[in-house]
Order: sequence, then structure tokens, then C-alpha cells
Amino acid sequence: MLDFPRWKVVSIWLLLAALVSLSIPTFLPESVTNTWGFHVPRVNKGLDLAGGSYLLLEADTNDVAASRVEAMREQVQTEMRRQNPRIEIGDISSRGGQLSFLLRDPSQVDAARERLLQITGTGAGMTGQRQWDIQVVDSSRFVLTPTAAGLAQAVDTAMGDATEVVRRRIDELGTREPTIIRQGSNRIVVQVPGLQDPQALKNLLGKTAKLEFKLVDTNADPQALAKGQAPAGDQILPYPNNPAGIPLIAVKRQAIITGDMLSDARQEFEPQTNQPQVSMTFDSQGGRRFARTTQENVGKPFAIIVDNTVISAPNINEPILGGRAAINGGFTVDSANQLAIALRSGKLPVDLKIVEESTVGPDLGADSIRAGILASAVAVALVVAFMFVTYGRFGLYANLAVVINVFVILGVMALMNGTLTLPGIAGFVLTIGTAVDANVLINERIREERHRGRGVVQSVELGYKEASRTIFEANVTHAISGIIMFVLGSGPVKGFAVVLLIGIATSVFTAVTFTRMLVAGWLRRAKPKTINI
Repeated sequence: MLDFPRWKVVSIWLLLAALVSLSIPTFLPESVTNTWGFHVPRVNKGLDLAGGSYLLLEADTNDVAASRVEAMREQVQTEMRRQNPRIEIGDISSRGGQLSFLLRDPSQVDAARERLLQITGTGAGMTGQRQWDIQVVDSSRFVLTPTAAGLAQAVDTAMGDATEVVRRRIDELGTREPTIIRQGSNRIVVQVPGLQDPQALKNLLGKTAKLEFKLVDTNADPQALAKGQAPAGDQILPYPNNPAGIPLIAVKRQAIITGDMLSDARQEFEPQTNQPQVSMTFDSQGGRRFARTTQENVGKPFAIIVDNTVISAPNINEPILGGRAAINGGFTVDSANQLAIALRSGKLPVDLKIVEESTVGPDLGADSIRAGILASAVAVALVVAFMFVTYGRFGLYANLAVVINVFVILGVMALMNGTLTLPGIAGFVLTIGTAVDANVLINERIREERHRGRGVVQSVELGYKEASRTIFEANVTHAISGIIMFVLGSGPVKGFAVVLLIGIATSVFTAVTFTRMLVAGWLRRAKPKTINI
């Protein structure tokens, strides 16, 4: 147990030196580390320490259901028309959360059912239920209804995608270490440390950024539009900046270009007027489709639609073949930049509304840091004093392990790019208080062996050996509670659990392996006849 070959001693010192060095940038200002010319891992301060903005977003699940029905509508029309033999359909409707359509030839019911079975999916998740219920009414009309299991799976997928879109948008703002996690089935928690004004964040996350290019129906009757009556195959959308003064416009339902076909979007300035605009670059598919559409519709207007609102409806004066387009709509630089970020990061698959928001000032965070540092300093001082007075040299080794453990915990967190929160500081202080538990067990065991008359080396060896089982069992039960908090908890509870689990692992290493190495080295050098413990 006390045999430490040179390679093992060197390995332990190198490991501890590396972790301690990783913790040092955390104590330095970012203005200093940013001048080093390379990425420096450091422990980031959480929302409650650095201040910042907190938002709780909630998704409208009814929007997911409506989007699924509309997507299925387009898919049905495409599949029935594309495959041979072609199946003619008419009177297609997407009302009441259902999709229904009529077959022109009732003899094609079986063929239509086979195609519908292919495109409506198989089982929803692990339930085995189909995603859509297919019924035939009056021998020639199909009614497609999304099942509860299919809708639940769609909501789960949409929320996962929405979480990633939110993450990309916030990353585009250049903020540091935001926390973006799902809460429940339809909520997302967003915490952005260092952002004191949440309005820009709310404006950015409030945009679904659903981009569509659609042809304008110039034959629509303005009086009918005012009454909400659209021609067949059209839809009525608001057009606030309509030069004609009519706040409504009729556009074709079929989209020419969608946001999925964008490869980039940037805020720029219009060369002639120097007004802010959003310039877009299409991918290869979008570029080809846009070029073909503008070639076929020269002289006709097309609408640029964002979140079901027409931003502008310019005329196609000539074919646009470069795969680029621009949106002009009375933007400011900030609003154009926000729209560009939203389009570039992708559209939200579901509408998100803010149900809770708060802002934490930096003064409160500074007070928390001072209180945490004070608590940690007091904890370290009391533990160090108690261990030295009680166990002498062995207490000194335990104290050295405690101090190194503090830096090692910060080094591990920096390596993980972790974030320290106020509950994390509580876990930090608790770890310091319990870091010497193992040494207390070991030292008391050594005392017992000395009282039994054993020699110095044998007492020390048995003390470490016999206490190891108890130390292992105690820390395993400790770690189990931390794992449960990490898995089942969220936010502050999870932050506390992370620091606690790291502290358990590092304290066992420093309190057992590191102190044993120090004691073994001292025994080999000094060869004491007795010890005071």
C-alpha cells in the first residue's frame, strides 16, 4: 500500500499540476486571457453570479397539429400526382384538424389507400400506433386524422428542433455560455448570463422566421379580400406596407421558395438608397427554382413572406439567375440583423411565447460571489485549523490535499467548460467540508493500530488499507444522491449536483491517493520510530 514507484509519483504530480494550471485562468479577468492568442478554458459564471436574462418559452401545440395537416396536404397532392397511374383528386380541405379530399374516380380508392399508407408513417415512437388514422367516407372521400400518439411524437420532435434553433440564434448574438434546456413537454428555459437587456433576446426568439416566396394573384377582387373571401387556390395574408394602401393581399398557396432553401442571410445596405436590407443566398435547389420561376413570370409580382406576413411584393422585372435576393421593408439596422439571424439559424417549427421572464443585475451576482468566497474561505480556514491541531503532520498533509482539491475541482470544471452558479458554490463549500472525511477515517484508524502496539509503517499501511472500504462505501452513497439530483433535477439543483459529483471524485483522489503518496515519501526519508497522531 505504501509502495510508490517513481513513475507513479511523477504521474500524480503531473496530473495535479495540469488540473491546477487549468484553474488559474478562472481567477484572471477575461480581458487578460483574451490577449493570449488561444482558447483558454475557464469556469463560466452562471446567471445568478454574472447577472443576465431569464426567459421561459412555451410552445403552442395546436400550431404543431395545424402545421402537420398543412404539410400532409402538400404531400398528398404531390404523391397522388407524381406516381403512375396518376390519381386525380379534388375538393381537398384541411379544416377541424383533419385532412379530407375527394377522389374523382372512385375505382382508385384501393390505389389511393396504398399510397396514403406509405406517406402517413408507421408506428409513432414505441407505441406501435400509426401516426394518422385513414378513413373512407361515402366510398370516394378520404379523411386523415392525426392520432394522439402521432401528435405527441410530432410535438416532441418539434420541441427538440426548436431547442436547437433557439440555441443557434443565441449563439449568433455572441453571448457566452447560455443555458438552453427543455422543461416538460412544451417549454424551453433560456438563461443568458451577462445580457442585461432582454428585449433584443425576446424580439429574436419571438420570430418563427418562416420564410416563403409566393406568387401574387393579381386577379383577386380587393372588395372580396376585405370580406375575407379568397379565390380558389389562394390565401389572404396581411401586407402592412402595401403601397396600394390595402392591408391585405392574395397569394398562391404553393410556395416557390421556403426558408429551408437558404444557405445564408446577412444584413446589408441597399446600394441606391443606403437603407438596411436583408440579403439572402439560396442553395442549389432554391437557386434553380427561383431562376425558373422568375423566368416564367416576368412582369408579375411575387410576395416575400415572413411568419405569414408579407414584407414586400416586388415585380419580377427580369429573370433573377444569381441565386440571390433581398428583402426591403423599412428595416432598421437592428431589425434587419435580427431577421437575418433568425433566417440564418432556421425557422422555428413551432410558435414560442414568453410565459415568464426576469433580469438579474450584476450587483446581486457580485454580492453572491463575495458571500460564496467568504463562505469558502471560512470553511477552508476552519477545516485546516482543526486538522492541523488534531493530527499534526498527518493533518498538514490533509490540509494540503484540501487546498489542492479546490484548484482541481475548478480545473475539472474548466476542462468541461462548466458554469458555476450560486447552488454550485454551495456544493463547493459542502465538498470542502467533507473533503477531509477520508483523512479523518484513515488517521483514526492509524491511531487505533498504534494503540494496539503495531509499528509505525504497519500502522500507517493498515490505516489506509482498512479505511479504504469505508471511504469507498461512504462516497458511493454520497455519489448516488448526487446522481439522482443530476438526473431528476433541473437548473439550480443540477448545478449543485455537478459540483458535488466532481468534488466527490477529486476529494477521494487527493485525500487518499495524494496524501498516501506524501506519507509514504516521508516514511522512506525520515524512517521515524514513532508518530504523533
